[in-house]
Amino acid sequence: MSLELVYFYGSEAEQYSFYRIPKVLLTDRRYKSVSMEAKVLYGLMLDRMGLSVRNGWLDSEGRVYIYFTLEDALAMLGCGKDKAVRLFKELDKSGGIGLIERRKQGQGKPTRIYVKNFTLPPDPEKCTPSPAPEEPPAQTSEKPKSGLLGASEVLTSEIPKSALLGSRSLDCGKSAANKTDKNKTELSDTELSIHPPAPAPSPPCRQRGVSDRIGQMDAYRALIHENISYGDLLRDHPYDADLIDGYVELMVEVCCTGRETVRVNQDDIPAAVVRSRFLKLDREHILYVMESMQRNTTQVVNVRAYTLSALYNAPVTIGQYYTSQVSHDMAQGWEVGT
Repeated sequence: MSLELVYFYGSEAEQYSFYRIPKVLLTDRRYKSVSMEAKVLYGLMLDRMGLSVRNGWLDSEGRVYIYFTLEDALAMLGCGKDKAVRLFKELDKSGGIGLIERRKQGQGKPTRIYVKNFTLPPDPEKCTPSPAPEEPPAQTSEKPKSGLLGASEVLTSEIPKSALLGSRSLDCGKSAANKTDKNKTELSDTELSIHPPAPAPSPPCRQRGVSDRIGQMDAYRALIHENISYGDLLRDHPYDADLIDGYVELMVEVCCTGRETVRVNQDDIPAAVVRSRFLKLDREHILYVMESMQRNTTQVVNVRAYTLSALYNAPVTIGQYYTSQVSHDMAQGWEVGT
């Protein structure tokens, strides 16, 4: 099926951001064993690095790491789970080419991914000295004998010359190719993936801001998905998918806010504190908020503010809630027994 797409006009082509795959991954023989899908996945992770730097995601040694979940790969590559797992393994240092290194943190924390530098030392097979070119035959000032085509003229008449010849026979045509001062210009490589060319003119600040914000939201969404075991939640609660997605988007919006404070529980709380609290929520916290809101029988006027407060208070109130539930159930059991 062919899509009916519109054309680019004027400067419109500069307003979009693109994922880039390093050229060396396609040209160096040492990366030939890596599949094209794995190279695309590496390009997606490489793009995520810029956001990590802006957010200060560095370990104690100053090394940059990213969060890129299996669900992210499924959504962006449009492949099955088994294939995505295989692509991660193909890139991983453990059992793969070593372009990434995954480190689990344990205790429900998301897996850190270190994207390794793709540059390689020179290929030893390409460093063998090549044989010296043969000396061209010495040119002489002798001209062909009168009216006859010289032997050297016959042998070289089909090779492009650098200028018009002063005297040529009719069999050799009228002129030769254009003159150039550079030798072997067809071997010049003007595209270097490691040292990119001069940057193009920057798009308007508003467009750059939108692109940066989208990237930031994608990164926080991926981190929250991993923290709350998003895939497991949807599998166990398929009918609550819209509700769960609403919680996630609300947390992403707050994590990416540019304001210094966020209104929670009718109080202005520093945005950094709210962000830190949201990034500590796990699967049990989300289930607790869902259950608490389902038990609520009073009419909620401002649903957004109510949900925001419930998510923010979840780490503090979840223990008290379940303790109260246990006490209630035990009391009910005691009354029945008596």
